[in-house]
Amino acid sequence: MLRSLENKVAWVTGAGTGIGEAGATALAEAGMHVVLSGRRFEKLEEVASQCGDAVSIEMLDVADRDAVTEVAQRIIQTHGRIDVLVASAGINVKKRNWHNVSLDDWDSVIRIDLDGAFYCCKAVLPTMRAQGEGLIINISSWAGKHVSMVTGPAYTAAKHALNAMNESINMEAGLYGVRACAVCPGEVATPILDNRPVPVSEEDRAQMVQPEDCGELIKFLAQMPNHVCINDLTISPTFNRGYVAQARGLEKL
Repeated sequence: MLRSLENKVAWVTGAGTGIGEAGATALAEAGMHVVLSGRRFEKLEEVASQCGDAVSIEMLDVADRDAVTEVAQRIIQTHGRIDVLVASAGINVKKRNWHNVSLDDWDSVIRIDLDGAFYCCKAVLPTMRAQGEGLIINISSWAGKHVSMVTGPAYTAAKHALNAMNESINMEAGLYGVRACAVCPGEVATPILDNRPVPVSEEDRAQMVQPEDCGELIKFLAQMPNHVCINDLTISPTFNRGYVAQARGLEKL
């Protein structure tokens, strides 16, 4: 039986757009008080307007480890608990492959996509352990399971590491009722596609997984009973462009 989320507290990073936005609105619809974090206040305000009254905003750059700790402590002091963390903040860069990725861009991707998720998990784990329950949803990627040239070495490395980090939470904190899920989406029609070196057509975007699909998935994970841990979950488009290219190649053989 799915559990009620009424009056529980969720903290969503990267909440201003894409999967974070969709997850935040879905959790709010399910009755949670949702704390929105991100770097652009105007985007967070737009999302907050979709979340009803039980919503608050905490500006945050997840790459700033001290700021992450401060925000987590404010949430805990205000609400007394954090039931669900959705670590959705993430970036990729346009010049992303070995021949053109810069050292600064490598650092930016690793700082946000990996270190930022670690800082957030580290900040909430003591409280979740003390509560005897808690769910961490780390938004990883298809690139966390499959190496490809499309995403580049920095993003691929960050997401592979994120999946390993996620499982280490289950190994250490499951004893205390805390569980973590690495959600690994294939192509999702979010603004991160705008940084692709090869532009993505509107027709292709329409066939991808949509942010709202991921939002419903996040809500489902949060509604699973405390004794159930979904360690990782892959979601991809039926019209998977990587598979389609291979299938069409086979048809020509």
